[in-house]
Amino acid sequence: MNTNIRVAVQSVFGLLALGALLFVPAGTFNYWQAWVFLTVYAVMAIASTVYLLSKDKAVVERRMRVVQKAESRPVQKGVIGVIAVLSVALPVFCGLDHRFGWSPVPTAVSWIGNVMFAVGLVITIFTIIQNSYASANITVESEQKLVSTGLYGLVRHPMYMGALLMVAGMPLALGSWWGLAVLIPVLTLYTFRIQDEEKLLRQQLAGYREYMQKVHYRLVPLVW
Repeated sequence: MNTNIRVAVQSVFGLLALGALLFVPAGTFNYWQAWVFLTVYAVMAIASTVYLLSKDKAVVERRMRVVQKAESRPVQKGVIGVIAVLSVALPVFCGLDHRFGWSPVPTAVSWIGNVMFAVGLVITIFTIIQNSYASANITVESEQKLVSTGLYGLVRHPMYMGALLMVAGMPLALGSWWGLAVLIPVLTLYTFRIQDEEKLLRQQLAGYREYMQKVHYRLVPLVW
């Protein structure tokens, strides 16, 4: 199947699935936070995908292939499995929070959450643009080169930094304070994932040990 068609089909199904995970638990379509969030998500996802396809289609094709691969490292298998569960549980919980009014947030905070999510997605896309080998699975390919400038000059794992911002912004955008609790397991999982990933990178990616001495922060500048 043509790459453009495959991407379009996956995007549509992904958006429909996310909508179902929000509106079914909410028990209503009268959930403006979900509509705004889905709009932001759709616009950002479409714009970034179109840009990547026009800039370097091989990058998109590589990431689509990588997603289909299973993690080879035991630690990462467990981490990816839990992250997959949390990715489904978070929108479901936010929908239930809206339905039962457990922890509603002010309108302004919801808009801030959308901005946080959008900024996180932009960081993720720029990471892919800067490093076409940044992937969902941990691996080092034979022709892969070390990237140490741009976002990689701030933290060693900018894609996770963007993803963390998205995770923090999503429950706020969807009107749930309690949804922020997901940050605790996510941060724990990212810590294990990053530490295990860096073991592989030190062993297989030329210059990575020296890069670690140059860029001291893994995930959050001036913090860790």
